[in-house]
Amino acid sequence: MKTVMIFGTFDGVHDGHRSLFLQATEHGDKIIAVVARDKTVEIVKGHAPQCHECERVAELLQIDVIDDIILGYGDDDKCLVVRDHAPDVILLGYDQEAFVDELYTLAEKSDQNFVIVRAQAYEPAVYKSSLLNR
Repeated sequence: MKTVMIFGTFDGVHDGHRSLFLQATEHGDKIIAVVARDKTVEIVKGHAPQCHECERVAELLQIDVIDDIILGYGDDDKCLVVRDHAPDVILLGYDQEAFVDELYTLAEKSDQNFVIVRAQAYEPAVYKSSLLNR
């Protein structure tokens, strides 16, 4: 069984997220979604999410293709969740930038065997959280 890990704020699930979830199923059998902590969102995006992290997790629980939902660890080591859950594939959002360098470094320097893949954008001029959550 191949495990795919995805990351996101998921602050209001939209069709762009749904596309990411479906693309994840093309890369593996088990999908793990890591939901950014509220504090991490504030640091990365410069503002608080519209929905509390528990609400965002609850919304993802309604998505059938997601098998496991993990709140980000919120510590200084953003790759610890990857080491703890050992995915076979990490599927990055097409525009994901936060912590990507750390993930590539982990892939190169650790003994964990995973690949990093970029998702294809789904109507990015319409379905982008930064546009929808204004």
